[in-house]
Amino acid sequence: MSSSALPASVPSRLHGLDALRAAAILLVFAYHYQAFVSGRPTFGWLSQIGWAGVDLFFVLSGYLIAHQLMSGFQRGGQLSLPRFYGRRLLRTLPNFYVVLALYWLFPQVLGGREPPPLWRFLTFTQNIELTPGTAFSHAWSLCVEEQFYLVLPAALMLGSALKRHRRALAWSLIGVLTLAAIAWRDHLWRLYGTQDPTTGYYPHLYYGSLSRLDEFLPGVAIALLKQGHPAAWTALMQRAKTLLAVACAACLGMLTLMLHFYYIDDYGYGHAMSSWGYSALAWSFGALVLAALAPRGPMARVNLPGANALARWSYALYLTHKPIAYALVKPLVALGLARTSGWTAAIIAAACLLGGWLLYRLVERPFLDLRDRWIPSQFDAPARATTTAQRSPQHA
Repeated sequence: MSSSALPASVPSRLHGLDALRAAAILLVFAYHYQAFVSGRPTFGWLSQIGWAGVDLFFVLSGYLIAHQLMSGFQRGGQLSLPRFYGRRLLRTLPNFYVVLALYWLFPQVLGGREPPPLWRFLTFTQNIELTPGTAFSHAWSLCVEEQFYLVLPAALMLGSALKRHRRALAWSLIGVLTLAAIAWRDHLWRLYGTQDPTTGYYPHLYYGSLSRLDEFLPGVAIALLKQGHPAAWTALMQRAKTLLAVACAACLGMLTLMLHFYYIDDYGYGHAMSSWGYSALAWSFGALVLAALAPRGPMARVNLPGANALARWSYALYLTHKPIAYALVKPLVALGLARTSGWTAAIIAAACLLGGWLLYRLVERPFLDLRDRWIPSQFDAPARATTTAQRSPQHA
């Protein structure tokens, strides 16, 4: 996801957002390591709740894309959908196609069971009724994200054209869509919540587009607040420590609830956490994104070591970490290292970092440079072109 140019007064790297992107990919790695390597919570509760890293990515994506589009409209630019999607494809497809080709050539080595039909990946519909455990199954979230990108620009263009009452309409739509998603998940839980999750809960609720698209809305709401209510935004940004305290309390509360009531042994997936829980978790992450954007807040001032690199490599890391871990675990066990060994974890983590960095340097970065030369902006003048510093990572 790319974001549009920011004013010169804004630093080229937003340390708070870098930290959140880094946290998201680390959470996902911890969860997948438990699921596909060790079979136990190697990283403690982070392993058990690590799936929430995808939810954090969704919120970040919602903000970054909505912000770049809304700021372009605010500057009087006219959005070109062909250029928008051209930039999206050059951002998404190179990494994705490389990893997809490797899965197709070596499915047993990288992912176990055969992947879904190729056309499902090429059309970004692989997540629909996806069976867990198939090769490259973690691409489901990239499919949901691309579906969101298909809808959002047209919706914002329509809102921009309406002129009158557009902010009130936008807030109403965010609320209605959130409630509709909660109602839909409630319905799906009643059908599949306590059944075999591999044939019920995961294909229909966890991976389902309509069940997860509302998690982008907190990010959209933050962008709407920033662009549509500048006085309120300025007032909030001056209360950075309060924002951070509220956000941390909300995230800690939701993660604790998810840890204990999302999946209940000898019962199944919890009703409350499956219906309104996903939305509440996303909005708590939204509060954290809001705190990260405060220019004088703690998250903006602290540059965590390694966070910048992990943020830039996060899309490549997301695509590659699971197949690398899957491919390495059996050879390491054959060499005498246990799946639960600290050495195994260290070797696999290092290999995943190397694999993600290579994909970023050899594929992603060159295509981002080409994109910025070929399609410098999705807006006609006077909207300004995207700068390299504002590139945002994508997850899968």
